[in-house]
Amino acid sequence: MYTASRWPVCRRMKRAPAMSPDKPRCAWAGNDPLYRNYHDREWGVPLHDDRRLFEFLVLEGAQAGLSWITILRKRENYRAAFDGFDAARIARYDADKIESLLRDAGIVRNRLKVEAAVVNAQKFLDAQGEFGSFAKFIWQFAGGKPKQNAWRNPAEVPACTPESDAMSGELKRRGFKFAGTTICYALMQATGMVNDHTSNCFRHAELRNQTGQT
Repeated sequence: MYTASRWPVCRRMKRAPAMSPDKPRCAWAGNDPLYRNYHDREWGVPLHDDRRLFEFLVLEGAQAGLSWITILRKRENYRAAFDGFDAARIARYDADKIESLLRDAGIVRNRLKVEAAVVNAQKFLDAQGEFGSFAKFIWQFAGGKPKQNAWRNPAEVPACTPESDAMSGELKRRGFKFAGTTICYALMQATGMVNDHTSNCFRHAELRNQTGQT
């Protein structure tokens, strides 16, 4: 989504789905079990594991122009096709491997996105080597800890921020592809650099009070 906010919701949705009666959730979580599980267990959880951060970097880029639920439904296919998001292996993909991926109906068969995953793996490894971990590099744009927002409704949630602008600028300077500011802010949301669950969502308070890291 690239308008009022790049929340993980279908861009064609005219109206947010009704919340489940059991727990108050962000409007975009809807009733799809896959989407709800992602909302309840992953979205906004502070993430410091390099492989999982790379996975989100690839998937957020793959989402460009598509809905997040489309990517979630292809996620296991991506994990199989891209060697479990092992950046060291992906960085060595050659032209034959890229052509093979472009024949894989289980992923988004867009040449620019597939080639970007390979380039980004190379740049990811560069940053990892320079900073000791990619997490240390990428979390600097959040000041090293999650920002606790308190949005009352989805309309208040930004599509980008000065922090995502800075992240985007540095990633692009380093040669990363599909690293625009809206993609970077979606990455920040997904990996818990910001808590963008709306304040009435049960996960907002849980994450606000969380002290551990994933």
